[in-house]
Amino acid sequence: MPNYDYIIIGAGAAGLLLADAMGKDKFFASKSILVLDRDDKTKNDRTWCFWEQGKGPFDDLIHKTWDNIYVGGQQLQKSTPIAPYTYKMLRGIDFYNHFLPKVKAYPNITWVQEEVTHIKEQANEVSVTTPSQIYTGKKVFSSLYDASIPTKQKEFPVLQQHFLGWFVKTEEPVFNSDEATFMDFSIPQKGNTRFMYVLPFSDTEALVEYTLFSEHLLEKPEYEEAIKRYIKENYNDTKYTIEETEFGSIPMTCYPFHQHNTERIFNIGIAGGWAKPSTGYTFYNTSRQIPKLVEHLKAGKPLSEYHEKSRFMFYDMLLLDILYDKNHLGHEIFESMFKRRKASLILKFLENETNLWEELKIVTAPKPMPFIKALLKRIF
Repeated sequence: MPNYDYIIIGAGAAGLLLADAMGKDKFFASKSILVLDRDDKTKNDRTWCFWEQGKGPFDDLIHKTWDNIYVGGQQLQKSTPIAPYTYKMLRGIDFYNHFLPKVKAYPNITWVQEEVTHIKEQANEVSVTTPSQIYTGKKVFSSLYDASIPTKQKEFPVLQQHFLGWFVKTEEPVFNSDEATFMDFSIPQKGNTRFMYVLPFSDTEALVEYTLFSEHLLEKPEYEEAIKRYIKENYNDTKYTIEETEFGSIPMTCYPFHQHNTERIFNIGIAGGWAKPSTGYTFYNTSRQIPKLVEHLKAGKPLSEYHEKSRFMFYDMLLLDILYDKNHLGHEIFESMFKRRKASLILKFLENETNLWEELKIVTAPKPMPFIKALLKRIF
């Protein structure tokens, strides 16, 4: 059996950032590292968006940025700057084309394109099985998400942020490329939290995405019909072609995924609970977790002890409790926040960077009763 010091399963954002961080750190120069992924990473299979102040480490890879956002709803049509933040979009293919050659070039890293079918922890090592081989490693970092794990319990509700998006090219100039539609709740809610998300790249090109925060996914035609209707009603029924499509589903839950980490197996990315529970945003948090995890490794601390506690998890939990019991309230809550508070403050809050006074401003923006009920339910 080929044996390694570290095995990284999955070459998405978490896996490649971890491999790159370890590959360029002299501390790991004498360590053997294996990266396994079933895909060759030559397709644009996803997009990541995030906001940050000023220049960032991924700026050379960014596909498009926006300094203004639009938030709409039943009683809200708000275009607003988000300074000091900039909203940034990173395409998966650009990320892979940058990081995959770097990772493959490190002399102590081996890249293998194979699907992992089984992971087994033993006394002194972990065995990782693929269709053609069994590898062993002293420590394994896995991004394989098992959706059945959080749904087996009832203490922490599990919703999905699920979406279908079309990259469209229109015959007429209908988009404002200087402004991203962050959330547009003006569409029929149908008892859920539903909104349109639009990222315009030019006046004739955009990603138009139908997004829901709910427990169950829809049939594909329902997503598609919603996008068709939105383009017809909001962009002058312009003619368009669909250049690409994307579909995704991200778990929204405060379930403590870290409790499944052991001394030899550590879950990363969505599998490790690194997605923001209340929004589903994962990339930026992952990019901040990786350096901390690497320092934890270098300090020789047990993997099972790596976990960050935050009061923001409690805020997320209350919101998810509300949306799980009364999913239709989502648009009212988000509309109230953006109507009464600055977008920059909301983004700061969603990035877990606010102080207690700022958080008080945020939580008092929506109607308080649903949050009071959720709080009392949690207490008692």
